[in-house]
Amino acid sequence: MIDRYSTKEMQNLWSDDNKYQKWLEVELAVCEAWASYGHIPQASFLRIKKRAKFKTKEIDKLEKVIKHDVIAFTTNLAKSIGKDSRFVHLGLTSSDVLDTSLSLLIVDSGNLVKKELNETIKVLTRLAKKHIKTPIMGRSHGIHAEVTTFGLVVANWLDEIKRAKERLEKSIKVCSVGKMSGAVGTYSNVLPKVEAKACSILKLKPAKISSQIINRDYHAEFFTALAFIASSIERISVQIRHMQRTEVLEVEEPFSKGQKGSSAMPHKRNPILSENLSGLARIVRSNANASFENIPLWHERDISHSSVERVIGPDSSTLVHFMLTRANYMLANLNVYKKNMLSNIWKTNGVIFSQNILVKLIEKGLSREESYKMVQDLAFQSWNNDKNFKDLLLGDPKIMKILNKKELENCFAFNNLYKNAQIILARVIK
Repeated sequence: MIDRYSTKEMQNLWSDDNKYQKWLEVELAVCEAWASYGHIPQASFLRIKKRAKFKTKEIDKLEKVIKHDVIAFTTNLAKSIGKDSRFVHLGLTSSDVLDTSLSLLIVDSGNLVKKELNETIKVLTRLAKKHIKTPIMGRSHGIHAEVTTFGLVVANWLDEIKRAKERLEKSIKVCSVGKMSGAVGTYSNVLPKVEAKACSILKLKPAKISSQIINRDYHAEFFTALAFIASSIERISVQIRHMQRTEVLEVEEPFSKGQKGSSAMPHKRNPILSENLSGLARIVRSNANASFENIPLWHERDISHSSVERVIGPDSSTLVHFMLTRANYMLANLNVYKKNMLSNIWKTNGVIFSQNILVKLIEKGLSREESYKMVQDLAFQSWNNDKNFKDLLLGDPKIMKILNKKELENCFAFNNLYKNAQIILARVIK
């Protein structure tokens, strides 16, 4: 099953090995920047670049004693570098490394999420095009309203997902910042030009101002973008769950060979994929709230944000990536039951076409109030007595005095619906 392995790349990205690799990239970028301005011998930088290696297990062992992750890292790094290690971490504070590397991780994880979002857009576009002329009952308040098409339902999801992608892209750009400004952001032992050079090497831009940390409103934007994606996926999954209910059964999640739905009831085919997506969306939204709690820190810095980010960074990124891969699988293999969709449209004996009749009567010169009462009376007769709405209209002398049979028949046709649906879909896809 794709789900088990779909997030492996994201999990590797947030692993300790990759975290230390990003720290190393930041340290090397700063060393290169110092060397480019003559503050570190070029030969020393080249040796550092060649020799610098770390061992995750040894760092973890050191941290248990030192109780400081960055010092444990630089201590371990020094073993492989030797004498030139005195130039590593020159003028920096720990947050220079931590926050800049976090930006690198956010950019990388954001781009992985974006890759899956692109697939979601492709899947939804195909599904919308395929079913743009598949009529389905539109519902408001859960009650039959007017006919739409399943293609339009999907196009609505597609439009929202495209906006979610735009928010993600903006958040990645916002978070593409680094800082190497020292202990309280005043460049007391490092130069602004060194920061600028190092950030350029890392393909980041320097934060305009920082304290000891990069302000956490940057990161909150990213976690909010992830929450938007999760909520959009949940919106799709909730609608699929409603449409899979036995008495509706207009669509159904894929049910693989050998799959079982219930330990007690062999007949069950439950919407477990959608339900799972709904549950995970709650976690991602909660994590977004935690990112907002990280914004108001004490003075130039405290570390209350750090413990939060160690959880929500990998968790939200991995969960959203997983949710997208699961949603893509589900949507690409969705069972669509056109006959049930059509059957549900006519379940209420045609009363859902009441507005079409209302508008036609108004066009013929009747007042809205008089037209509404005539149509409503017949619609309620149809509903209460289980009679065909069109037959009641055809048998009503007042209605037939105003409308001819062809005009009335056209009120129950889908031609205009299909035409308008294609116009709407073209706008969404464009």
